[in-house]
Amino acid sequence: MPATEFTPVASLLGGALIGLSAAMFLLTLGRIAGISGIVAKLLPPVNDKKGIPLSMAFIAGLLLGAPVLALLTGQHPEQSVVSNIWLVVIAGLLVGFGSILGNGCTSGHGVCGISRFSVRSLLATATFMFTGAVTVYLVRHGVSA
Repeated sequence: MPATEFTPVASLLGGALIGLSAAMFLLTLGRIAGISGIVAKLLPPVNDKKGIPLSMAFIAGLLLGAPVLALLTGQHPEQSVVSNIWLVVIAGLLVGFGSILGNGCTSGHGVCGISRFSVRSLLATATFMFTGAVTVYLVRHGVSA
């Protein structure tokens, strides 16, 4: 397995942009920029029909980030996806279940919750990070896809 590329400047810039966008979302709209909550507003039953255009614009912005970067820089972001479809399906279901169980996702808890000094978000983020670290360890040391 190749070594993980260390990109402190790009990572710091990306983190700052995520934080800035979350702060702007909260300050201008009074809402938390949690992806699972925003996506949930688009799924039935839809209780807030006024929020649909904003939710759709937010999701479109997420999806258009990589293509816009490619247009601006001429470079496509590198990514890899595991070829084992069952592993992808199980991982997706676990992430969805975790978002429901934790009443939010990594963006809502990790970016917005911690910045508001939420103890629940701090515990949720610690759980995400620990689980992610264990998963990376297992994948890199014996559990293959």
